[in-house]
Amino acid sequence: MATLESSWSTRLTDGARAPRFISARLNLSGSVTERGGSHFGRFGDRSPTEILLSLQPYAFADRHIGVTTPADIATMLDELGYDTIDDLVDTAVPASIRKAGPLDLPVARSEEEILADLRALAAKNVVKTQMIGQGFADTHTPPVIRRNVLESPAWYTAYTPYQPEISQGRLEALLNFQTMVADLTGLQIANASMLDESSAAAEAVLLMRRAGKAPATARVVVDANVFPQTIAVIRGRAEALDFDVEIADLTQGLPEGELFGVVLQQPGNDGTISEQSALIAAAHERGAMVTVIADLLSLTLITPPGEQGADVAVGNTQRFGVPLFFGGPHAAYLAIRTGLERALPGRLVGVSRDSAGDPAYRLTLQTREQHIRREKATSNICTAQALLAITASMYAVYHGPAGLTAIAERTHAHARTIAASLAAAGIQLAGESFFDTVVATVPGRADAVIAAACDAGINLRRIDADTVGVSTSETTTAEHVAAVVASFGAELAPAAAPGDPGFDAALRRSSEFMSHPIFNSMRSETQMMRYLRRLADRDLALDRTMIPLGSCTMKLNSTAEMESISWPEFAGIHPYVPEDQSRGWRELIADLERRLVEITGYAGISLQPNSGAQGEYAGLLAIRGYHRANGNESRTVCLIPASAHGTNAASAVLAGMRVVVVQNTATGTIDLDDLRAKIDANRAELAAIMITYPSTYGVYDADVREVCDLVHEAGGQVYIDGANMNALVGLAQPGQFGGDVSHLNLHKTFAIPHGGGGPGVGPIGVAEHLLPYVPNDPTGTYSVSAGIPVVATLFGSAGVLPISYAYIAMMGGEGLTRATKTALLSANYIAARLTEHFPVLFTGASGLVAHECILDLRELTAQSGVTAEDVAKRLIDFGFHAPTLAFPVAGTLMVEPTESEDLGEIERFISAMVTIRSEIDAIIAERIALEESPLRNAPHTASAVVSTDWDRAYTREEAAYPVHTLRQDKYFPPVGRIDGAFGDRNLVCSCPAPEAFEN
Repeated sequence: MATLESSWSTRLTDGARAPRFISARLNLSGSVTERGGSHFGRFGDRSPTEILLSLQPYAFADRHIGVTTPADIATMLDELGYDTIDDLVDTAVPASIRKAGPLDLPVARSEEEILADLRALAAKNVVKTQMIGQGFADTHTPPVIRRNVLESPAWYTAYTPYQPEISQGRLEALLNFQTMVADLTGLQIANASMLDESSAAAEAVLLMRRAGKAPATARVVVDANVFPQTIAVIRGRAEALDFDVEIADLTQGLPEGELFGVVLQQPGNDGTISEQSALIAAAHERGAMVTVIADLLSLTLITPPGEQGADVAVGNTQRFGVPLFFGGPHAAYLAIRTGLERALPGRLVGVSRDSAGDPAYRLTLQTREQHIRREKATSNICTAQALLAITASMYAVYHGPAGLTAIAERTHAHARTIAASLAAAGIQLAGESFFDTVVATVPGRADAVIAAACDAGINLRRIDADTVGVSTSETTTAEHVAAVVASFGAELAPAAAPGDPGFDAALRRSSEFMSHPIFNSMRSETQMMRYLRRLADRDLALDRTMIPLGSCTMKLNSTAEMESISWPEFAGIHPYVPEDQSRGWRELIADLERRLVEITGYAGISLQPNSGAQGEYAGLLAIRGYHRANGNESRTVCLIPASAHGTNAASAVLAGMRVVVVQNTATGTIDLDDLRAKIDANRAELAAIMITYPSTYGVYDADVREVCDLVHEAGGQVYIDGANMNALVGLAQPGQFGGDVSHLNLHKTFAIPHGGGGPGVGPIGVAEHLLPYVPNDPTGTYSVSAGIPVVATLFGSAGVLPISYAYIAMMGGEGLTRATKTALLSANYIAARLTEHFPVLFTGASGLVAHECILDLRELTAQSGVTAEDVAKRLIDFGFHAPTLAFPVAGTLMVEPTESEDLGEIERFISAMVTIRSEIDAIIAERIALEESPLRNAPHTASAVVSTDWDRAYTREEAAYPVHTLRQDKYFPPVGRIDGAFGDRNLVCSCPAPEAFEN
């Protein structure tokens, strides 16, 4: 019998193919080891059957990592000219930043073990009926939506719909969301969701400041009846940007002085609702704009903000079928009146037309504006909560306007019954006009009332020692109402009848809403199931194909990682429950923090920021807070390389800093001479530098330590953007090679799925001296510290943290390191295979890239006229999402295969690109004109291919089946190439009438 040599022969001598899970014995160098042992051995003379019997089952890393077979690894290394993966890594990654020794993490867990661990943690949480309110409500997620959206990889593995032709399903769902919000708020335009209610309110304040005509010295007035967490976030934004916030009781009218904006809430913090049109009109007369924070369900019953004259409405859609998730992720909304479109933050879905003249959806106006306008961007928010917005929109489709109204009536009736019962007992209430929240004054008895309700299985809100809040919801029953009333020591009054409002009749909504057929035609589960499947089939997500997006790390989101997030013990916990009811959550979060500390090399982690942009903002505020505490308030200059992500510059401005751009060299590295000059010119004002490592150009800069040292010597801090942490885990720690703070993208490196454009999580890691300035309490007591308020809840988007926790735990230190090395192997293999067809723009000093490579099409464009966008659209015909288009360099494509893709899929992508190059060559050789080529006419729909009047200069086969493998499984885009300019000129951002699709 033959042995398996280090070259990993393809077959054993008896003809049996080497079992795929032999990779369980691969160590990181490509040699063989017994699992859990330290010695390196050979299989010797054992037969294949004996080998099979002796091996343990797959480690999770073997399931997660795509390239595992010895033959595939050898093939890729041979192409690159290296004997082992370690040889490749040692050449690519500068020795000056390498981590000494392996990651000190617990031994990797199996899928079965981690699910048992998560069950044990979940069991430590106490699930009660949540009647705390404060912006969060219990809700029922219709099972058809839970299984076919929240738990469906067709929806949660999709990327942000920047390639609209392959995103028509999720774009339609988001357009439904926008239509629902616009209709309910009575405003003309709504975006495709915001991160959370409090930060949405802060964004609305900034919008009013930008779009209004008030002088720079004007202030914003926030009603004292706004939720306290929202006030805190608004104050934090205002402090960073140096404008005044006044908190006032607006029942007494507007305060004197110059105002640019007013923020109201309906219902208020005390549950009361009121007619606000007079106050809004008074604000307009003073030159101020008005934002109303509105509960969306209540707007089925009460006059919406737009009809009362508001300019902006914001709020949360969580109670539309999205679980509590211990505070997030939830889709907030932001709606505006006509005329404010260009100032609207976030994403906006619009309707345009495709090459056949048919209606087609796309992102419109401010799509990725940060990457174009940078420090002049209106917001640093480049993400959203797409998956949760889609869930909320489908909840509205499922129930329709009549169903939503019935839920609101029921919710309101239960609150009226509670109010009547307490009033009859002589208990003072905050007001007689309310929707779902009753606030009662019980002098000295608040704790006793809350304890009695808790014993009955219900959580109420403790406002102070004398005041208790009760909020009803879709899930409230008559039994809950009786238990709440009893906890106050009162007698239950007769049940209020739905439809009889407990507020002034003048506030009753009279206008129609959600009249579009989509909200009035899906009544059976069969219809709903098929609608969700139909939309999913229009999209390309990771469940169908590699998504080779540079800088976005579209990797496997395993089912085992995802499974626990919808368990009631995790999903049903309100963010403001007593600490003893969330012990499982807190243990999981503390453990995840410890693991991320080890991975990053920082002293502490704050998990509060709920997007990468929020992480940037929080990290920069920590730096600014540190400088201020040391008496260096003048340190406000942030150096940013020209190659940086656009959100870096936008975040710096929002943190109150002035951006100074540092140039890059022709090889993509930071220009050290320009850096020194910019440091010298701004030495007294230097606050920080923001760098991405590996660089945005996809290479390891060998001089990163020198860059950090130069900034530190000048008194500045180093912010290392963690967008490319996928190329560092296990190999280097930013907190140890010069970083003072980094944000991480858990939705990139740590396996939280992108969800069609959100949720994201952007925690920050900080050095010891910055710990006092992060949003969370670094002592581990989990109480809110005097640090920087960033989002509404202490742990941000806690609901998706079990995904990263499970990923790290199942991979273990060795698996995480191996994933990084495999990502480097795959990226360099693609670069090597494609460079003769599409030159790789940047490489490191060793001629290697990091985990991604930039393919330069500019010379080919000059020769042929074929653009990078043409290539991106043509890749759709091959069944691929395009690489990152025109970033960080216009006229290029940035490719990142990640560690999850197997060699077969990588070869399929290479084959597609090589075929596309041959099509470009045909244009250069003048065998076909550009305008008549399949590249310029891509993508090709099924209807175009089967058309009887096919008159193109290439065959139908060349259009639809450019490589033979597509005959087995072919994806046809639902629309042809979309006319973006037409959509911007003719803005339609709510559901078009069905007649628009009759063509």
